[in-house]
Amino acid sequence: MRLPEEFTERMKKELLSSGITEDGFFESFDSEGLKGIRINQSKVGPDGFDKVLNDIDPDGEHDKVSWCDSGFYTKAELSGNSPYYHAGVIYPQEPSAMLPAQVLGAVPGDVVIDLCAAPGGKACRIAEDLKGEGVLIANEISENRCKALLRNIERMGISNVVVLNEDPINMRSVLAGAADKIIVDAPCSGEGMFRRDPSAVKSWEKYGPSECVILQASILESADILLKDGGELVYSTCTYGQSEDEEQILDFISRHPRYEVIPHPEIKGVTHAKEGSRLPGSMRIWPHISEGDGHFCVHLKKNGTSDEEQVELSSFRTKPGKLIREKEAVLKFMSGILNDECFRKFRSTVEEGLLIKGTHASIPSVDDRCIKGLKSVKNGLYLGELKAAGKELTLVPSHSLALTLNKDMVRPDSCLEFCIDDPLVQRYLKGETLTAEPGSKGTVVIMVEGFPLGFGKRSADGMIKNLYPKAWRLL
Repeated sequence: MRLPEEFTERMKKELLSSGITEDGFFESFDSEGLKGIRINQSKVGPDGFDKVLNDIDPDGEHDKVSWCDSGFYTKAELSGNSPYYHAGVIYPQEPSAMLPAQVLGAVPGDVVIDLCAAPGGKACRIAEDLKGEGVLIANEISENRCKALLRNIERMGISNVVVLNEDPINMRSVLAGAADKIIVDAPCSGEGMFRRDPSAVKSWEKYGPSECVILQASILESADILLKDGGELVYSTCTYGQSEDEEQILDFISRHPRYEVIPHPEIKGVTHAKEGSRLPGSMRIWPHISEGDGHFCVHLKKNGTSDEEQVELSSFRTKPGKLIREKEAVLKFMSGILNDECFRKFRSTVEEGLLIKGTHASIPSVDDRCIKGLKSVKNGLYLGELKAAGKELTLVPSHSLALTLNKDMVRPDSCLEFCIDDPLVQRYLKGETLTAEPGSKGTVVIMVEGFPLGFGKRSADGMIKNLYPKAWRLL
């Protein structure tokens, strides 16, 4: 690969000053980038990892990514055709990109903001760690990239989430001090992606790191305002330049001396900066000495207290009002899907916080007033659209609702399950009509190996009308 001369000369100096061997570094850009997948721990426990991996790649070795609890290397071509992809069981992700969310260590109950969230790999991992408790605020400034973020959030079955399409600067006044933890996977010059994406070299030559440094500093300033006193911040990039990494963080700490680096125990494959180095406690993945592309990561803590007002986000507080017909429609639909125990819990949730906007029904993660003035793309669990059916209302369910379910929640007579190699699975994903044993009429959950793929509507003769979204179908 032809590398920019300016990049080559700079890296020779930075490798030398960092004490990292140059041997093999420049040659690594001619090797093929490694592929990885992360298994969705919200859907699969560790005892189910092997089955998923063997179903995807029966002949693969499935080596574990040492810096991610649920990450594995794979040589399988994951084009998005796998039923497990559509069911949100797996998330294809470059192995090095799995590090920052693992380092952040979100726990149930946290309010976490991902300021640069698209396409969603880190946000989805954070949601897994929250285990349905707390709130994930996933933000993306680009409208097009935000669409990809939303799709991945919904595909992975995440409901305790707010998806924003905002400039982080606009979030400052609305969500000041709201976050327990923040992750900033900052826009960068992308040097770690050179071998994976040749266009990254052209972009680097056109723009270089200098413009990225200004943007990164602005995002970090927003992160400081959004982070609670005592909160934690993870900053990461997929680049090598110290101006975007170590120097960026040192400049940030000089402006905000309340921050300190949280050191982490040694992780195999991750280079930890030692005492006496430029930024002790920071971490890097080098492609010539680790199994991954170039990545930088540092974990910071915001110490002390300030007099600044801080927002307290809690679980939804939206007043449901009467909404008698709307509640009846939602509950009638869900009573045909959920087993008795899960339906009782769902009924309680609906009584506390059903939100109706026009004809759309949802259960919000936060009160809409908490994000007033911000461009919200998703707030909580979107149930679907209410439509008139004579004197009654009926709920036309959203696809995302199906993906938040699991087999243990669904009534056996409302479940239609297939093995992963059943040809009917591919037919369903292509939007074709299915046939099954005759049964009661109504909505059914189509599953593969126990994981929901979406909804279908069964007639008395066993014909299944396909409700898989047209935009998601296989060609």
